[in-house]
Amino acid sequence: MPEPFDRLLNATADLDTPFAIVDEPALWANADDLVRRAAGVPIRVASKSVRVRSIIERTLARDGFAGVMSYSLAESNWLADHGIDDILLAYPTTSRAALADLVADDRRRAAITVMVDSTETIDHLDQLLGAGHPAIRVCIDVDASLKLGPVHLGVRRSPVHSAQQASALAAAIAARPGFDLVGVMFYDAQIAGLPDSSPAVRLVKKRSAAELLDRRSTVIAAVSDHTKLEIVNAGGTGSLEVTGADPAITELTAGSGLFTPTLFDGYDAFEARAAAYFVLSVVRKPTPDIATLFAGGYIASGPTNKNRQPSPTWPAGLALIGTEGAGEVQTPVKGKAARDLGVGDRVVMRYAKAGEMCERFDRVALVSVDGDVELLPTYRGEGKSFG
Repeated sequence: MPEPFDRLLNATADLDTPFAIVDEPALWANADDLVRRAAGVPIRVASKSVRVRSIIERTLARDGFAGVMSYSLAESNWLADHGIDDILLAYPTTSRAALADLVADDRRRAAITVMVDSTETIDHLDQLLGAGHPAIRVCIDVDASLKLGPVHLGVRRSPVHSAQQASALAAAIAARPGFDLVGVMFYDAQIAGLPDSSPAVRLVKKRSAAELLDRRSTVIAAVSDHTKLEIVNAGGTGSLEVTGADPAITELTAGSGLFTPTLFDGYDAFEARAAAYFVLSVVRKPTPDIATLFAGGYIASGPTNKNRQPSPTWPAGLALIGTEGAGEVQTPVKGKAARDLGVGDRVVMRYAKAGEMCERFDRVALVSVDGDVELLPTYRGEGKSFG
């Protein structure tokens, strides 16, 4: 059995399946590679791509990383209460309870920056918080997608796309009591989240990067007429080199690159080094060349196609069965290697995305280079679910 699977499976032989593994040497090698690719620009850790608080904290302790990009305001409050003092909430919130918790605590308000993308968002926050609420830090989410006529290439996020739109929103925020505008964010999903699968994709990514380089500077200048910006956030795991080369950027964001799930295979800029897995057991052999695993139907979010399914990784040569895929209570796998599997044998799987895997497990087994195991609670293991 090749490295790392001999080390990972031997170290976790006493754990009951299903369970999750993080390969510590691969994790920190990935972290170092992210820092190398960022070329001196600080990296904010995307918490949704990790969802293990201790791994987030240990990553922040490494050179090159600074701050967290959270995905939920309730999560942001919780992280602030555990000592993380620089948190950028990546998505707008409508949580009355989390907003009340935010403004009730000065430390939280100092640590957390809330995302907005319209005056409607600001109006709603005022409605939820009531008149005269303490000032909260806010950041404008600027749509970083590429628009070619009627074609929209990128994710559907903010309605703010142009410098004029950003300036109008910045002026409205500056005139509104209870809000301190401190940042702008540009998430280039069509670059950072898209593997280099064809010449056409590479061309689109190159064109989008050039368009963003120009538009970011005009947006930043327009917003800066109304406030002093502390944060200019951009990029993701797949675009660190390209986005980080823009001198207007103050920070980058990455998280998936720590675990490197299957959706991050196939990029030109870096070599995929898997660091996170989950392990299932064979529970029956319906035919000599099919092994059925218990559980495993951990389907990643996004378009419901095959690349959102988990992938059998070890033993090599296994594949899901098209008529069943990965199932809620059983996952049959086929292939030459299946003939050698018996009841009780273990199969290592990779997830399609990063932190979502941790919603299925209370803990991850962090396995060191020497085979030592440390069991770390996930968000779920700490009794938290923010999605």
